[in-house]
Amino acid sequence: MKQKEAIKQHALSLAQAAFDKKGRHIEILDLEGISMLGDYFMIVSANNIKQSQSIADQIEDVAAEQGMTVLHREGYREGEWVLLDFGDIICHVFGNDEIREFYGLEALWNDAERVPFEGE
Repeated sequence: MKQKEAIKQHALSLAQAAFDKKGRHIEILDLEGISMLGDYFMIVSANNIKQSQSIADQIEDVAAEQGMTVLHREGYREGEWVLLDFGDIICHVFGNDEIREFYGLEALWNDAERVPFEGE
């Protein structure tokens, strides 16, 4: 269980990184027992494509400081939906709320427990 708590703390750190770059509507979903994709999804909205790229950069920087490596990255150039896969944690950064609502990840993973995050 200690490893699970450590992964959760990493997810919270990545959420804080997104918050620091003015990410909005940050959600952390606990996927334990629901999906084999990862332990946590982090979902965040930006105001525009440039901001989504900036948020993704900040998430990667903080992850690297914590010894985490991005295993897969998608959508960075377009910036509408940037996916960063760290293995245990998968981050989704949406360039605007309309795209986020269209894909509806929160609804798709509705049975996942939400991890409280408010940002500091």
